[in-house]
Amino acid sequence: MTTPGAGTSPPARRLGRSAAAVLAGFVAVVVLSLGTDQVLHVLQIYPPWGQPMRDPGLNLLALGYRCVYGVFGSYLMARLAPYAPMRHVWVGAAIGFVLSSVGAIGAIRMDLGPAWYPIALAFSAWSTAWLGGTLHLRQQAQATRAGNP
Repeated sequence: MTTPGAGTSPPARRLGRSAAAVLAGFVAVVVLSLGTDQVLHVLQIYPPWGQPMRDPGLNLLALGYRCVYGVFGSYLMARLAPYAPMRHVWVGAAIGFVLSSVGAIGAIRMDLGPAWYPIALAFSAWSTAWLGGTLHLRQQAQATRAGNP
């Protein structure tokens, strides 16, 4: 049995909160991304689901809002983390990178649009994670300096 703060592994309750923090960040990104996609499909800005999207401008639009949502999801992970917020963010980034890389391989094989888009999306996991985590840490530091931890 470990004692909290003993330097070994965190108690099970904190591990559950850690997993929930990472999951919450992912759910936020997926819901926001797919929701925005659906709105753009309904408005006929994007081609119908299942058809390739070859317009570079539309792919840049999708990459742009997915990066914003990635920053938000990483911020949320860091905010909800029970300890070591950046560790949670980097775990989330690694998972996001792996999942996006698998998605990129599938998208390229299925010829759903330009290959650069899913590749850029996969690599953006690292920068959006860093930015979201850093924003949380800066906000936390400002709150601490203002006496509102």
